[in-house]
Amino acid sequence: MKKGSEPSENRAAFPRIDLHTHSVFCDGKNTPEEMVRAAIERRMEVIGICVHSHTPHDESYCASLAGMRDFLTEMRRLKEKYAGRIRVLAGAEQDLFSDADISDFDYAIGSVHYLKLGGTYYEVDHSADYFRETVEKRFGGDYNAFAEQYFEEVSTVLAVTKADVVGHLDLLTIFNEGGKLFDEGDPRYLKAAKACIDRLIPYGKPFEINTGAMHRGYRTGPYPSPALRSYIREKGGCFLLSSDAHSADRLMYGFEAFQEAADEAAYGWLDGWN
Repeated sequence: MKKGSEPSENRAAFPRIDLHTHSVFCDGKNTPEEMVRAAIERRMEVIGICVHSHTPHDESYCASLAGMRDFLTEMRRLKEKYAGRIRVLAGAEQDLFSDADISDFDYAIGSVHYLKLGGTYYEVDHSADYFRETVEKRFGGDYNAFAEQYFEEVSTVLAVTKADVVGHLDLLTIFNEGGKLFDEGDPRYLKAAKACIDRLIPYGKPFEINTGAMHRGYRTGPYPSPALRSYIREKGGCFLLSSDAHSADRLMYGFEAFQEAADEAAYGWLDGWN
C-alpha cells in the first residue's frame, strides 16, 4: 500500500504487530517473557517491548541507565529462545529529555512527557488535577498557551531523538474526554497542532494510533484525535497501531476498531518486513 493511501475494504487481515508495550524494566506490570508468551497466545507475528529511556530529572517511571543495559541482555535472551515462534524486538520509548544512548536498540518511539519551563519539568500526563494546576500556575489558565508550548516541543522530537515512530502525538488530551478542560476544535489549538505535524511530516516517520488512554479508562478514542489523524493523512503521513500496553492483557487493545486507519507502509522500516 502506498504511503498515505486509503485502505481497501477487502484488504487481508492486518499483520498482528504491537510495537509499543512495556514491562517491569520500567513501569509495566509483567516481565518481558510474560509479554512474549502472551503475544504468542494471541498469535502475534511481532512484539516490540519498550523501556522508558532514562530521564535524569525524573526516575520514577523509567529505567536507570544500568537497567536499560539489563533490559537489552534479557531481550537478547528472549529473541533466541522464541526464534521461529515470534519476532521479538527491543524498543526504547525515547523521551525528548532523555540522556540515554539507544544505539543498541532495535527501534525507538519518540515521545514528549514533560514541558520544560525554565529549569522545571512539568509532567503532561501525571493526573487531571496536576494538569489543571500546571495550566493555572504557569499559563494563567490558558490551555491553548499550554498546547502551543507542548506542540512546539513535540515538533522537535524526531530531530532530537532520531526515533522511528512519533509517539502519542496529542498526549495532552489524556484528561480531556468530552472537552471537559479545553476545546480541541479551537482554531488556536488546531493551528499549534497542525504546525507541529507540518514539521514532523518531512521526516517520513509513522505516527502511532495509540490506544493506551482507552484501556486505562481515560478516553474513548485513541491518540491522535480524529481531526489530527485527518490532517496527518491529508499531508501524506501514515499510521501504525500501538497499544502502549503496560500489562500482558492489554496487548493489541482496540486494534480491530482502528485497523482500517493503519498503513502497511508504516511498518516498512522494520528490517525484513515485506
